[in-house]
Amino acid sequence: MAAYGRARHSGQHFAANGRALDFGRQWVRQHAGGIEDNRSRNRNKTFTAKAPMTDRLQLLSAFNTLLEPSRFKDYGPNGLQVEGAPEIRKIVSGVTASRALIEAAVAARADAIFVHHGLFWRGQDGCVTGWMRQRLHLLLMHNINLFAYHLPLDAHPELGNNAQWGQRLGLQIDSRFGEQLLGCMGHWQGGHFSNAQALASHVEAVGGRPVTAVGPADMPISRIAWCSGGAQGYFEEAIAAGADAFLTGEISEPQAHYARECGVTFLACGHHASERYGAQAVAAHVAQQCGLEHQFIDIDNPA
Repeated sequence: MAAYGRARHSGQHFAANGRALDFGRQWVRQHAGGIEDNRSRNRNKTFTAKAPMTDRLQLLSAFNTLLEPSRFKDYGPNGLQVEGAPEIRKIVSGVTASRALIEAAVAARADAIFVHHGLFWRGQDGCVTGWMRQRLHLLLMHNINLFAYHLPLDAHPELGNNAQWGQRLGLQIDSRFGEQLLGCMGHWQGGHFSNAQALASHVEAVGGRPVTAVGPADMPISRIAWCSGGAQGYFEEAIAAGADAFLTGEISEPQAHYARECGVTFLACGHHASERYGAQAVAAHVAQQCGLEHQFIDIDNPA
């Protein structure tokens, strides 16, 4: 009885194995393409894993060494604002850590984002709701690091917003002015501008957007001061430093009166437009230094 039972059990076992083998062969025939696709994806992942990379803290150190944030009194934290993946292969740079930029970085498979305008500023209420929750959710869900540098990025003598903007406008810096010496003073490489309209037309051609010009219409312009972004508060110091014209991103109500009364041209060239250049220059420089991939993504902003 025991021997018969063992023989019967063995026969059932062999039959079950045979049915399983037939089912396995059928499944392989039906899904062979999918297996090959998965193998291809795995091969691609293996290739990606061999791409140059750096550690998050090494990248932070490279940015800090270049921009020296400890030198500045700023309106928010400079450096790593949101922690993501420890290994970084691709950096996306942009002006502002908007949801649109974060979504574009996700699509570009970036491990880090480098911006001028980060998420956190002095005076915020600290609540993670609305737009703040949406942006943080995307960063954390996709394990993306966010690096942000404000005034240090404006001030770098070669790669900063002011230096890069001036370079594109053909302006040569010969002195600095203003709080923390963020303002630049110099002259146009082409000589001088015949009047405010000539300067405004030049800035519009370079920036690709209209500017607002206030002040004397017919005076020649030789000495030009500039400071990117929302630096309209530097206008009086630019006047005191001997500028014929001052360029920045925005204008507030008092500056129109100062321009007319002091005989100095004021040009509001767009906050975003005047700060498109520093983040991409710094990120490209550090990415090359670390052997990483870099992509600048410009999210259009009429401000």
